[in-house]
Amino acid sequence: MSYRPFFGLTREPFSADLETSAILQTDELLAIGQRVEYVIRIGGIALVTGEVGAGKSTSLRWAAGQLHPSRYKPLWITATAGSILEVYRQLLAELDINTVSSSRAVLTRLIRQQIQALVSTKKQQPLLIIDEASLLRLDVFAELHTLTQFEGDSKPWLPVILAGQNNLADNLLYRTAIPLASRVVARAHLKAVNRERMELYVNHHLALAGLKNSPFDEQALTAVHQGSGGLFRKA
Repeated sequence: MSYRPFFGLTREPFSADLETSAILQTDELLAIGQRVEYVIRIGGIALVTGEVGAGKSTSLRWAAGQLHPSRYKPLWITATAGSILEVYRQLLAELDINTVSSSRAVLTRLIRQQIQALVSTKKQQPLLIIDEASLLRLDVFAELHTLTQFEGDSKPWLPVILAGQNNLADNLLYRTAIPLASRVVARAHLKAVNRERMELYVNHHLALAGLKNSPFDEQALTAVHQGSGGLFRKA
C-alpha cells in the first residue's frame, strides 16, 4: 500500500510546486518580502543567500506572488556557469522576444528596449530575479551592471534580486563585480532553523496534505531536525 492512503494524506505533503498561498509564513519569509518591496521601490539590487535547501527560491516565489500581476512583471532566470549570452537568452524568453541574433550588443538593445516599453507604455514594473546566482561567472556581473543602467543610471527601471549560496556575497567583492555590488541596497541570509521551527514546518505541510494529527513523536521530530541540518528541503 502507498504511504498516502495509509496515513490518510490527500496530496504529497512536501511537493515543490506548493501554491504560494500555502507556503508557511515565517519571519524570515516576511523579511525577504519586505526587502523585495524596498528594492522595487528604489530600483536597486538585493542579495538573498543561504545554504542549499534553506528556502531561498520558495521565499522569492512567495514574495513575487504578492505582487499584483497587472503592475509588476517578475522575470525569472536560473543562472548557469555560462556566459552572459545564457542569461540574455533566458531573459529574452521571459520578455517574449524572439530573435536569432547571438550578438551581445543586439540582445542588450532588445532587452533594454522591452524593459523601457514595459515601464513607459504598459506601466508595468519589471523585477529581475536570478536564482542560483552564485554560479554566475565574474565577468557576467559586469555585464549585468551595464544592462540595468538606463539614461546614465538615472532611471531605476530594472531592480534585481540575486539569490544563491553563501559564496555569492564573496563573488561580488571581485573587481569586475564592484560596479554591480555598489547598487546592493538590501541583504537577507537564510540560516538553518531550530528544532521548534522545523516541527512547525513539518506539521504545517502535513496539515496541508489533510493530516490533522502528526504521526511523529518528539524523538522522531528531533531526528528529522538533526538529519536535515535544519534545512527545510532536506526534512
